[in-house]
Parts: sequence; C-alpha cells; structure tokens
Amino acid sequence: MCGRYVSTRGTEDLARLFQVADPPAEESLTPNWNVAPTQEVWAVLDRAPREDADAPVRRELRPLRWGLVPSWAKDAGIGSRMINARVETVHEKPAYRSAFAKRRCLLPADGFYEWQQTTGGTTGKPRKQPYFIHPEDGRVMAFAGLYEYWRDPDVKQDDDPAAWLMTCTIITTEATDAAGRVHPRMPLALTEDHYDAWLSPERRDPDELRALLTRPADGRLAARPVSTAVNNVRNNGPHLLEEASV
Repeated sequence: MCGRYVSTRGTEDLARLFQVADPPAEESLTPNWNVAPTQEVWAVLDRAPREDADAPVRRELRPLRWGLVPSWAKDAGIGSRMINARVETVHEKPAYRSAFAKRRCLLPADGFYEWQQTTGGTTGKPRKQPYFIHPEDGRVMAFAGLYEYWRDPDVKQDDDPAAWLMTCTIITTEATDAAGRVHPRMPLALTEDHYDAWLSPERRDPDELRALLTRPADGRLAARPVSTAVNNVRNNGPHLLEEASV
C-alpha cells in the first residue's frame, strides 16, 4: 500500500515536467515531506471544464483530496479508507471502475514511505522501521491515480463551489527491487512516455490502459531507513528524509 509520501515540487516545476500550459497562478499547496491521507495533493489531469463538456480537453494541475469518494457515496468519510486501489482489480471494483475508464490522473511525488516489521533496540520487541523509497536518479515520480467528483447533498446550489468535492486514489502494485525488500506493495508510477495515453479521457479500453502500468522507475529504486518521526503526521520538513541508523 501507500499511506505516506513526499511531494515538494512547486507549480512551476510541475508545470514544466508535465506540460501544463496554464498552471495555478499561486502556490496553493506548500512542500510536504509527510503527505497523509485526506490531505490535499497536487494532481495532473486532462479534462474538459464541467460547465462545458464540449470544450477542448486541457491539461490541469490542481489540488485534490487524497482518498477517493465514489459519486454514489452517502458521505465523504469513506474516502479515508480508499487511498489505494490495487492494479489487479481496479478496472472492475465498483468504487473505481468508472474513474478507471474516464477519470485518470498523475500524482507527482519525490518518493514514498513504507514500514518494515523488524526486531531491534534494547527490548528486542517487534517494531516498524520506516524507509524512504525513491528513484535512484532523483527524478520525480508520477503515481498512477484516479479522481472522482462527489456532490455534497448538504449544499443546495449546484453552482456553489462547495457543492463538489474532487478526490483521488493511488494505484498500487506488487513491490519490486528495493521497495520489495521493505513491503510487498508499492505505488505504481508511470514512465514519461505513457503520461499522455494515461491521462487521455478518450482512451477507455481496460487492457490497453493496464498495459501502461509498469514497474516504478523501471525498478531502479533506492531505500534508506529514516526516523520514526515520520509516523506522526504533524511532523514535517526535509529532516524526515535523513538516513537513520537501525
């Protein structure tokens, strides 16, 4: 699974990396070294404006809440349990299949955290050691994600911005390379040559879409132990990425 990750790039960098022609004018999200579920995260998506479905599709960079809320959900609380979607079943699960067919996104990240069960310290008791896993070459990762719209029934006016909530989930796969030695699952990242095809709302064939989902960083990932300070979502800052002794 993926329950925490790092996203520190600004809008200018992200717009250049993902070819967003009209990025947000202001930095609405600050660099985050401890991204947690239900927080807002940067997402890249190709979409037509909701108010004009016939308008040309355009590439956007916008903040979405992490934790997908299906359109049929009775309340938004379900999103906290839907932060990940398994690649093996994402195309057929009721909560994800519509978004998989029509609403796909990329979630930029510097890397992600995973925890390994270990025994150590003076007590010898089992504990979970966090690791930061990232591409060896330092490039940004583009997690394959899905996004969804949810209409808040408590907001009466349809044109009220508060009426609509946009949320997202990260697709996960079997872990490989360094990540596989830490945890059996990991977020699935796309290679740059697959960005356009993944984001295109015109592509609907599940088999063709799943064929785009390959090993993150082509398997060239590095992992290092970090402080358990990352366990607390209130802790943030570049110090979380410093290597720790185990």
